[in-house]
Amino acid sequence: MNKNIVIKIENLGKRYLLMHQRREDLLYNVLANKLKNFCGRVIHPFKARPMASNIEEFWALKNLSFDVELGERVGVIGRNGAGKSTLLKVLSRITEPTQGRISLKGRVASLLEVGTGFHPELTGRENISLNAAILGMTHAEIKKNFDAIVDFAGVEKFLDTPVKRYSSGMYVRLAFAIAAHLNSEILIVDEVLAVGDVEFQKKCMGKMDEVSHQQGRTILFVSHNMSAISQLCNRVICMEHGHLTLDTKDVTAGIKLYMNTNHEAKAFAEWLNDADNIKFKNPYFTPRRFGLYYADKQPVQKSITRSDKVYVEIEGDIETPDSALCVGFALYTQDGLELFRSFQTDLLNSSGELKILDKHVILRAELPVNYLNLGDYRLMLIVGLHNRQWLIGIDNNTPSADFTLDGLINNSPYCLDRRPGFMAVNLDWQLI
Repeated sequence: MNKNIVIKIENLGKRYLLMHQRREDLLYNVLANKLKNFCGRVIHPFKARPMASNIEEFWALKNLSFDVELGERVGVIGRNGAGKSTLLKVLSRITEPTQGRISLKGRVASLLEVGTGFHPELTGRENISLNAAILGMTHAEIKKNFDAIVDFAGVEKFLDTPVKRYSSGMYVRLAFAIAAHLNSEILIVDEVLAVGDVEFQKKCMGKMDEVSHQQGRTILFVSHNMSAISQLCNRVICMEHGHLTLDTKDVTAGIKLYMNTNHEAKAFAEWLNDADNIKFKNPYFTPRRFGLYYADKQPVQKSITRSDKVYVEIEGDIETPDSALCVGFALYTQDGLELFRSFQTDLLNSSGELKILDKHVILRAELPVNYLNLGDYRLMLIVGLHNRQWLIGIDNNTPSADFTLDGLINNSPYCLDRRPGFMAVNLDWQLI
């Protein structure tokens, strides 16, 4: 293997066997078991029968081949189910490949799932030693880096508390701090960082940038956040159905191509039937409609201008009201840069309280297009329970709406078309 290559993947494949059972057999046996529990014995004709099933082969990875050189920061992107997490688990030796070969040069530190390697009954202090040992740290390394790990994670106050009482965010802070301070040659990070708060995400991005540039460590980073990929990575690979579909060192061009060709944009769609809506269904907020509309309620189906008044509308059903519910959207450029997010929780009533959403709701917010530059944009729906979980996070299955901002920046002869930069703001100039 070339001395500069630290990861070499050749014809990698990972196969799973999926068992499918007939629904009527499942229902029959459930009834038989219920009757058996009630009567203490099986009564004819409710006699459990063998269930007919068929086994399907599913290849999460198939004929995957690429190399990663020392010090590269590789962003791994792709829609849900593309095989990204399976690839990282194989590289981390959590699961064995079905076929192919992997060659790794150096130690690997992985951060794949919240709580991986932690024992819930042990304290944070004890889990630092346990998790660090699992990742390959020696006792001397653990002792040397212990204070730095605690300081980075910011959990000093809860160091002697069992981690089963930690929030998911605290889990991630501690797990990343351990992985980042391991003297490894390869750092593998999955989307798990999205669980942390914004401040900690920035801290993690800075730490990964530091260990890559100053220590020459190689990073594989899986994320649906294109801004994070653009900020950290100097190479991007895209996966689809376990195959490699894109591999480029032009990160901006790679992200743009991925956003424009691999995204199943559901522009101005309505999810009114169960077949389409099942993937978004949950008791807290099930979306029914999402898109961009004019003031007269007509959907935007073509380009708009900066003088148009347009509104983002979100319609949905709520079975279980929750004060932590946040419903909103994110605005992206065509290159995958996130410009801003907005939620219904931005609006407080006169007493400074939030109205808890319930039953059937329609939310509406004006989109400030007069601040945007000319070009193509994408709105993406976001729904979550604040500091608890994402109900509809940003990925390539997220309901979205595309639009183009066209026309003039303003009527000045000195500014007729697109300006440099992401924003184009007309300020109220005065001559004094």
